[in-house]
Amino acid sequence: MGDKATLLNMARFVEPADREDTDTGTAEDEVRRLGVTGAGDTASMSVIGAELLRRGDLDGAEPLLRAATAEGDRAAANNLGVLLHQRGYAEEAAGWWKVAAVAGSPAAAHALGRHHRERGDEPAAEYWLRQSAEQGHALGAYALADLLEHRREEGAERWMRAAAERGHREAAHRLARILDERGATSEDAAHEAEQWYRQAAARGHRRAALRLGTILEGRGKLKEAGRWYLTSAKEGEPEAACALGFLLRDAGDEENAALWWLKAAKEGDGNAANALGALHAERGETQTAERWYRAALDAGDVNGAYNLGLLCAAQNRTAQADQWYRRAAYAGHREAANALAVLLLQENDADGAEPWFSKAAELGSVDAAFNLGILHAGRGDQRGAQRWYERAAAAGHTEAAFQAGIALLRDGDERGAERHLRCAAGGGSADGAYYLASLLDARAPHGEQPALGMPALERTESEEWYERAAHLGHRRAQVRIGMIAAARGDVVEAARWYRTAAEAGSRNGAFNLGLLLAREGSEPEAAVWWTQAADAGHGRAALRLALLHARRGELAESDRWCGRAVELGPEEVAARAGRLRDQLQQELTA
Repeated sequence: MGDKATLLNMARFVEPADREDTDTGTAEDEVRRLGVTGAGDTASMSVIGAELLRRGDLDGAEPLLRAATAEGDRAAANNLGVLLHQRGYAEEAAGWWKVAAVAGSPAAAHALGRHHRERGDEPAAEYWLRQSAEQGHALGAYALADLLEHRREEGAERWMRAAAERGHREAAHRLARILDERGATSEDAAHEAEQWYRQAAARGHRRAALRLGTILEGRGKLKEAGRWYLTSAKEGEPEAACALGFLLRDAGDEENAALWWLKAAKEGDGNAANALGALHAERGETQTAERWYRAALDAGDVNGAYNLGLLCAAQNRTAQADQWYRRAAYAGHREAANALAVLLLQENDADGAEPWFSKAAELGSVDAAFNLGILHAGRGDQRGAQRWYERAAAAGHTEAAFQAGIALLRDGDERGAERHLRCAAGGGSADGAYYLASLLDARAPHGEQPALGMPALERTESEEWYERAAHLGHRRAQVRIGMIAAARGDVVEAARWYRTAAEAGSRNGAFNLGLLLAREGSEPEAAVWWTQAADAGHGRAALRLALLHARRGELAESDRWCGRAVELGPEEVAARAGRLRDQLQQELTA
């Protein structure tokens, strides 16, 4: 049935009231200490026998318990069963438990039920455990619930709840887990689960404290979560120590985080060992990092192999990186499979990379699905690329959504393109926001702009997306927002966006900023921006510079910019520059 500690925890015998005196002694000493006047007093013999049994004095306890049992004391019969079980006489113990159980002892009924279950006699076990549970015995209720749950029969939750309500902490924890699973679809169940986790944790259940910390952390209640993690970790739960380490790291306390990770890693927590490895890798302590990653792998955490691959790849140890990635990938690590495929692709082994990308994608790697899209697009297989882009986009991959949208836009499917571009833009893609704005802009009717002094029209959705792309650093969007502002007469706003784009290297931004400055009478500064645009290949900017120098009488410089404008185009600009150049040649040769 179990060793002494287990039996004590099961409370199969009646313990006397707690006393500070814990010295061991003989039965006669116990009689004197308890003030029992007559050694033949049944109740006294039962109490003294129980006390000696608690202390482990089986030889002193047995005659007293047998004597009290002979007088019909059911508590003594139960404790005699415990004593005999400890001596290894399980069947005789069961006989006395039955005597006590028939006499109405719920503790004996529980012990007897456990005895039958351990021997595979589940009907007899259920009968006696039910007798114990129905008499209000917490251990009996828990054991009955455990049996019914094992057999997947009704009533398990009812008796688990009964045991929990009577103070059984493991029952409280298991009831909480049952409700927790139901909590995904029921807020009431989730709330009740939390309350039972609290009760179990308050009674010292370290796994309940861990789960309670996880729930609270998920709600953003980090201080309370940390307290429960600490409670669980101090009770020896390595997973809680690891979680506490992450909480401390996120709070900026890297030193204490490392201490808890160290404690958890030494107790075999692979996640904590990986965290320590990452910490040392960030500090450039690669040998220590490698040692902890190996420890994680030894603890059964396949992330250790993946992290070893990352470490080797960062050191250009390609062969070792390949080895570790493969080990993790063969164990089902999807990111390792993707990383291995990327490594093979970098070595120009596209045929070797594709199966690993496929494996990673099948395991749920969104990046691998996107990479397959790139791989197929590089081969000219647009249909295959689109299939993988859409799969990655459906899983929330922003760049995949953008690529899928652009492909559909090329094919003329504006509705499908818009759907993907909205996903990309919503996910923070500057390109996605710009192309979505362009699509909406092309659809919208463009009426007349309001006259000066009249209120501006309300911003369109396309303008909102242009602005979002502009704020994300998209230069073409910045130029477009500048143009919209200029059309509304807001010169300051237009100049701000043109300047932002120009400073980021946009030749159109530089050209438009030059136009704006020239209109405001700042031709020298305008020339600076036109020069930047022309040097970047903007034909119109070169033509503007040619005209500007011609007006100043700087004919040779004007001729030089005319030649540049002819080279850059477009056609109408080249034609105008050519005509101007002919006029300049006449002036220069006159």
